[in-house]
Amino acid sequence: MPEFILTISKDKKSYKKAIDTDIFKGKKIGDLVLGAPIGLDGYELMITGGSDTSGFPMRSDLKIVGRKKILIVKGIGLRKNRKGVKRRKTVVGNQISLNTKQINLKVVKEGSKGIDEVLGVKQEEKWFTK
Repeated sequence: MPEFILTISKDKKSYKKAIDTDIFKGKKIGDLVLGAPIGLDGYELMITGGSDTSGFPMRSDLKIVGRKKILIVKGIGLRKNRKGVKRRKTVVGNQISLNTKQINLKVVKEGSKGIDEVLGVKQEEKWFTK
């Protein structure tokens, strides 16, 4: 089974979790996923992006499974230095496969417990005062 690194974001905070399952195989960017199979009971998550094992980013407008070299004008995978620049860059399609390493998720519906409590994240004490 593939190991995915999930980056779950909620309220301008992100949490990382590594799982070893294939429930994401065949899903696309924008699909909704239930949180129960990954330990987030009552949560509903939306896939917002990711990257493959080599670090190439996923693009939602590319409707393929693997990598492709495309001519990019703007968007994910391009850093523009000046106006009118077009680049041919390697990106990954919008469908999750066994070659995908990182999956970015956004919390759409929250469960009864807080996400800090479910994932076992401890809140750090702030040692400074304003």
